[in-house]
Amino acid sequence: MQLANITMLREFRISLKTVFTFFLLSTFFYSQAQDNSPYSRYGLGNTVPATNISTRSMGGISAGYSDILSVNFNNPASYSGFQTFVEERSKKLISGRVLLDVGVNIESRTLRVPNKPEKFTSGNALFSYVQLGVPLRKNWGMSFGLRPLSRVSYKIHQREKLFDPRTGKPIDSALTEYAGDGGSYLPSVGTGFAIKNFSAGVNVGYLFGKKESSTRRSIFNDTVSYSNSNHSSNTTFGGVFLNAGAQYRINLKGNKETPNQTYIRLGVSGNLAQDINASQSIVRETFSRDATAGDTRVDSVYEKLGVSGTITYPASYTAGFVLENLREKGDGWLVGADLTQTKWSNFRYLGAMDSVQNNWQFHLGGQYRPVFGRAYFSKVAYRAGFFVGKDYIRVRQGLPQLGMTVGLSLPIITNNRQSLGQYTALNIALEVEKRGNNNNLIKENMFRLSFGINFSDLWFSKRKYD
Repeated sequence: MQLANITMLREFRISLKTVFTFFLLSTFFYSQAQDNSPYSRYGLGNTVPATNISTRSMGGISAGYSDILSVNFNNPASYSGFQTFVEERSKKLISGRVLLDVGVNIESRTLRVPNKPEKFTSGNALFSYVQLGVPLRKNWGMSFGLRPLSRVSYKIHQREKLFDPRTGKPIDSALTEYAGDGGSYLPSVGTGFAIKNFSAGVNVGYLFGKKESSTRRSIFNDTVSYSNSNHSSNTTFGGVFLNAGAQYRINLKGNKETPNQTYIRLGVSGNLAQDINASQSIVRETFSRDATAGDTRVDSVYEKLGVSGTITYPASYTAGFVLENLREKGDGWLVGADLTQTKWSNFRYLGAMDSVQNNWQFHLGGQYRPVFGRAYFSKVAYRAGFFVGKDYIRVRQGLPQLGMTVGLSLPIITNNRQSLGQYTALNIALEVEKRGNNNNLIKENMFRLSFGINFSDLWFSKRKYD
């Protein structure tokens, strides 16, 4: 028994070391990132992928999805499906499968102005999420973790000629720099339980972040010296955030206890509109620019610090289903679809409206796991899907969105006889997304490669030796 505990502890440390390595790599790449998306200037910035990497490769379905080997944090009702083994007589928990799910993204974004050959390409690697799932009892589980919700990252330079309004002749040149940085994050803890075929759950988290933006302008003239101007605002925010979900399983063939089963799982999830406390500082100043010393304030024209207010995060709802077929050897297939709607027209940023709109997205995807032989790739799960909709940011016109996804779940096989209950898988998702068209000011094409590692092991079990 002691030897088993030592072995389990050693393997858990190895898992934590791998997760820590993932986190350090993503943090390093974040510091080296050269992302530049002008649309992140609006709202809370560009939204990041909202699902785990398993479902991300299936078009982003989540409402009806539940899996014993990954954490579906979008619908907390799925936590009730974490794997458990219960003693028949006492109904006590013998063991349960604990999950550790970690993901990172590698992105490449290309910006184009319609009908012009110029383009700008940037790339970065970012932390995606870390989640821990723990079964508490049969049909009852909990999860906690951390994930980003949005990103603000842009720097735009605009050079232009200034003209005399009376004569129409050029008089000066101007350089304007628009820059922004920030994002939002959500650490959360949730629980889900099931009664027969119905399950429900709730996540409680603390949504926090910052949004920094500045507009710096320099005017150049051969005879007149102008002061450089800087208009900047820095906002920090944080507050309790709740979302909930429910699922209902309809058996078409067999049930949860039979090896061969086919069923439909219906799901809904979402959140109500919520106010998040915020504090904003506004500065209007002049500055001098030096190539070596950088920008230095000359005079403060206007300054207001610590202005309290709220950010209204809008209500969002997702409804969908998963049709799944499971067979005795672990092979099978699933297909699912989701429809998501968010009321961004109710978004308020310290009482002010922004260039946002109500948006929707439709997601469709599926998975096939053959398991027909001893070959390694017969045990791989193959996934694909797509999504279509419109972005929540609206500048003059709406931004249509279209994306295609493919992915794999690669089992990592070990021959450790002392850890027969362990299962580790590398999930890979490839997404190609198009945002905007020739009617928009800027078109964005996104290429995203995501990697996730699922660690799982049977815990709480009492090991016996002859």
